[in-house]
Amino acid sequence: MSNRLANETSPYLLQHKDNPVDWYPWCAEAFARAAKEDKPVFLSIGYSACHWCHVLAHESFEDPEIAELLNQYFISVKVDKEERPDIDSVYMAVCQAFTGSGGWPTSIFLTADQKPFFAGTYYPKTSRHGMIGMRELLTVIHEKWTEERESLLQQSELVLRHLQKPESTAAPDFDPIPLAVQQYKRLYDEKHGGFGRAPKFPTPHNLLFLLSFYERFGDKTCLRMAEHTLLQMYRGGLFDHIGFGFCRYSTDSRFLVPHFEKMLYDNALLILAYCKVYAVTGKALYLRIAEKTADYILREMVSPDGGFYSSQDADSEGEEGKYYLFTPKEVIDCLGKHVGKSFNRHYDITEQGNFEGKSIPNLLNSDPVNSSFEACLPKLREYRKQRYALHRDEKILTSWNGLMIAALCALYLLSRDTRYLDAAKRADAFVETHLYDGDALFVSFHGQKRGVLGFLDDYAACIYAQLALYKATLEEKYLSWAKVLCDQAVSDFADGTEGFYLYSDRHEELILRPKGTYDGAIPSGNSLMSCNLVRLSILTGEEKYRTAAENQLDFLSKTAAQYPTGYAMFLTASLEYTIPPMQVTVVPDPQTDIGQLPLTLPPDTVIRLVEEPTEEYKLLNGKTTYYVCKGQSCQPPTNDLGHISR
Repeated sequence: MSNRLANETSPYLLQHKDNPVDWYPWCAEAFARAAKEDKPVFLSIGYSACHWCHVLAHESFEDPEIAELLNQYFISVKVDKEERPDIDSVYMAVCQAFTGSGGWPTSIFLTADQKPFFAGTYYPKTSRHGMIGMRELLTVIHEKWTEERESLLQQSELVLRHLQKPESTAAPDFDPIPLAVQQYKRLYDEKHGGFGRAPKFPTPHNLLFLLSFYERFGDKTCLRMAEHTLLQMYRGGLFDHIGFGFCRYSTDSRFLVPHFEKMLYDNALLILAYCKVYAVTGKALYLRIAEKTADYILREMVSPDGGFYSSQDADSEGEEGKYYLFTPKEVIDCLGKHVGKSFNRHYDITEQGNFEGKSIPNLLNSDPVNSSFEACLPKLREYRKQRYALHRDEKILTSWNGLMIAALCALYLLSRDTRYLDAAKRADAFVETHLYDGDALFVSFHGQKRGVLGFLDDYAACIYAQLALYKATLEEKYLSWAKVLCDQAVSDFADGTEGFYLYSDRHEELILRPKGTYDGAIPSGNSLMSCNLVRLSILTGEEKYRTAAENQLDFLSKTAAQYPTGYAMFLTASLEYTIPPMQVTVVPDPQTDIGQLPLTLPPDTVIRLVEEPTEEYKLLNGKTTYYVCKGQSCQPPTNDLGHISR
């Protein structure tokens, strides 16, 4: 018999609808029942592609004994972090305060008024290896709730007071950029690429900042760190060499063994990073990697209506990575003896294997430029697909779609392959049709239903997408919608001159109202808004955007003081504001097709279209005219961009 999650649209919640646990979605009814029955709330937060969420569900939430304890002594609430980033943000901060770290699944025990008194992540069913088991934990929490409740509530108040303290800030004139560069150099892994020790996350926004810093200051170490990291991530098993696309992170320092789930946002940000390094170096391999990643998205992650799905699971038939692994015999049976043996050598597929007795295809010991086996890949992809099933989370998220739209626009501008721009436009039309009602954005769409009202991240990413579409097409409608959304974001989420809140006054009020300034796997909404405001101030020349951009940069400069490498997207925006990219204003003649303009310009270039000649921007010789500014100086108008295209 299904529980209350059977009526939800979230794929993650639906995965738990047949649990014997009497789950509630996050709702007032659950907390009202907790108050009435004087029970604590057990809050479990996760997402559809999360491997350890599946492990916890199989070990505990599908287990009748654990379900009985939960149903008897607790009110159980299940949350999809991707649909409710507000709840996830608040209680992830709680988890970090209690344990010093965080992650998913997140397991929180609350009072009926939503105040946390204990927090953790994954727990096995029974205690092992020094880790308390779910069975023992539930029993202890029940006993303490019954006999020592006052001490639990005191602990809750201490944690909340700690989380409500304002963030430490630096002096107003503090510049985090030089310190960030120093920290990146100190953390850099000279041998394997990446930063710090395993696990290693891609965090492409770090690499985008380093490449932008190199462009402006010529720091070759920054270029080397970014380029080597991007190359090693592709060569390792983090990249799926058979089906393309990147997995979520590497469990080792070499980028060989990934955590096998694939997330839309990772692949969007990585496309942007590979486009950037291609633009900086001119090396064709990087454009090819970006195209492969985009081709994976267009092949496997697009809905019939054009929206992009969220993720693919790490697990197949209950085993992590099973879908992606090969033995030499499988490859030979599929490709034939001669080609199969050569393929195995090239992709390090061996009898002993490199992961649990089988092999993750990789190029760590091979030439990454060698493309002689590309023709073999469709056959292996089809074989792999028939061999095992791979779950896909078909929820369509506004914020992640915004990032992918921007990535495909960047790729189109470099490759001029219209497939990428067409896909970006279709996805944008999907967002406008299904995730916007003329007054507000919404978080998600699944099962023909929209999720809750959109949060700051949704607005920030959607604005970012509109600015990318405007640059790729010069169609005024995209710039206009970017301005509308930006004005809505300022109205609904801004805290005066002190950044943006994650949720607005129109949302449900939680025990905390976070701002979310730190860039994790995805740039924060505040960081993306700094990029948007800087770009809008340059594009429009409007004072309100310039002032808002300056306020946002000042705010983030202070909050970034403690750990500037955690604010890479803001650092990139700060560079763009301080040392503006080349700006090109286009005045087309009446016969010019805007879509055919020869705008082969550096990726960071700000391009603005003046639809008709004005007193300030006139036609030269009656032909399409370009007004080009670099730094603080402008060049004479010209009809030919050829001599200034780089």
